[in-house]
Amino acid sequence: MENLLHNFNIIINEKLYVKNPETSDLGKKIIEQSILLIDEIGFDAFTFKKLGEKIKSNESSIYRYFENKHKLLLYLSSWYWSWMEYKLVFATINMQNPKQKLEKAIVIVTQPIEDDLATPHINEAVLSRIIIAEFSKTFLTKEVDEENKEGFFIVYKRVVNRIIELIEEVNPEYLYAKSLASSVVQGALHQHFLRDHFKTITNAADSNYISEFYINLIQKTLR
Repeated sequence: MENLLHNFNIIINEKLYVKNPETSDLGKKIIEQSILLIDEIGFDAFTFKKLGEKIKSNESSIYRYFENKHKLLLYLSSWYWSWMEYKLVFATINMQNPKQKLEKAIVIVTQPIEDDLATPHINEAVLSRIIIAEFSKTFLTKEVDEENKEGFFIVYKRVVNRIIELIEEVNPEYLYAKSLASSVVQGALHQHFLRDHFKTITNAADSNYISEFYINLIQKTLR
């Protein structure tokens, strides 16, 4: 964990892009504006043609960076989960009490996201809305097993595995640490979605509720 903090640099699977967008101003602009456009019109309506019009560049220039919009969404998702992993590790690295460490980690992966000014071309608050609304589209595909073998979901799984490790620290005898951890991480996205769109079937009335709910669930499950 300490090595992650000392050498933090978001590295995305090279198979997700044709050219690394972080290496040029145009690439960063593609990332910045794609986040804003997907948030505005939704991933289904999003096209490289529309993005090209938004950034005042030829559609072909976007294809120099990404093969298709699915790979772009996978890239954005990988970036988000890498950033989330950093936040999780940074927040818990110096904590000694296993229960407090787990609860802090739960807060990190379930709380509303604020923009990180250290990454000016990526608005994490907006990106988090995309993850809530669109992340399932990265893996609910016929190609999911092949893409999983290619390592496209490895960062997401690393975040879940860190929660698994923390659960096992609190209660090594608990038999369902993997299912509990993945339910927390994925379930938090679903609860945020329900809070925004289907308010009558969730108790998530305010921004703190989701974290409180999962901490309560973890406490009662592992006691």
